[in-house]
Amino acid sequence: MASGSQPILSSTPLQVLLYLNSWYFAAFYLAEVFMFIYKGILLPYPSDNLVLDVVLLLLFLALETLRIHYGWKGNLCERTLSSCVSLFILFPCAVLAVYYLLLQTFVLRLEFVLCAVLLCFYSLEFLLGLLSVFTFSRSKAF
Repeated sequence: MASGSQPILSSTPLQVLLYLNSWYFAAFYLAEVFMFIYKGILLPYPSDNLVLDVVLLLLFLALETLRIHYGWKGNLCERTLSSCVSLFILFPCAVLAVYYLLLQTFVLRLEFVLCAVLLCFYSLEFLLGLLSVFTFSRSKAF
């Protein structure tokens, strides 16, 4: 390290997890779309519930995209505010994942497994994100 240069504080495990989660969520989203088509055709799914679940899935896509973007940029640029925004958006994403895990009208086993893995991603990202925010804010204080 050259004299006068600052250490790199961004978290490599968090960045790798955000990258993997972006690909996992894309696969999760496509699987959910196909499962909604399957459930809409073969199961006696009430149309109001189906519309609600699809609208919530679109909201989930928007929130998850924002969360990953802010987490990615906040970690790489070592920005506390962007990382905190990502952590705050994590909570509605986790609520939506729990909704698709337990509360929707028909829950398939595949959905249960996919949502459980997504919640594992969220818990790890939350812990690493908190650690990163703490590291960024601590370094700015000195």
